[in-house]
Amino acid sequence: MAAAITVKDAAKRYGQGDAVVTALAGITAEFEAGKFTAIMGPSGSGKSTLLHCLAGLDTLDEGGIFLGDIPLSELSDKDLTLVRREKVGFIFQAFNLIPTLNARENILLPLSIAGESADDAWYQEVVDAVGLGDRLTHRPSELSGGQQQRVAAARALVSRPEIVFADEPSGNLDSKSGEELLEFMRTAVDKFGQTIVMVTHDASAASHADRVIFLDDGKIVAEILDPTTDSILDKMKQLGD
Repeated sequence: MAAAITVKDAAKRYGQGDAVVTALAGITAEFEAGKFTAIMGPSGSGKSTLLHCLAGLDTLDEGGIFLGDIPLSELSDKDLTLVRREKVGFIFQAFNLIPTLNARENILLPLSIAGESADDAWYQEVVDAVGLGDRLTHRPSELSGGQQQRVAAARALVSRPEIVFADEPSGNLDSKSGEELLEFMRTAVDKFGQTIVMVTHDASAASHADRVIFLDDGKIVAEILDPTTDSILDKMKQLGD
């Protein structure tokens, strides 16, 4: 399979002089299309910085990121905004729903902003997959946390993005709601061929992925294919030693 996104020799630093912090220290990796990749590591390992740079929300100091064959580092701010809008979906820990809009309106918001109409069949498939068919007229304040996050996940998928980035998507959810969301993300990969890259600190959440990449001090230090919760915890213990 081709890579949905590729990062080459990525370096990112914050601060200056003695106060400089190296967030990414020359990372090279590929994220395969139609696969679910989790990124893990201790606090300060660079995982959120990597995700934000991959998504075009932050810029590298050195190296390059390619969405397919599009070099993100070489795009103008205007072109980068267009690429994010047309090719990228986001699921964040905070649901980021518009409180005055109902669930349907929130789901369709990216298409509304782009001035595009929804593909009714695809919209219905996404809504069915997240199990929100009877909650579409409800505003966020009338939905549970799990339902709000599923609205956010449906919003990320409704425009058929080439890749979805998820930053601790189950972090604010109870275990049942979190499991439902992660199962939906797994279904999006298996059934819809979606590409997902997720940052998480939770081994159980990461076990839904096809691959787990471990970061430390801004470098990739290990990876696991076909992970289980136990194999992830064992690897974390080894890296901790």
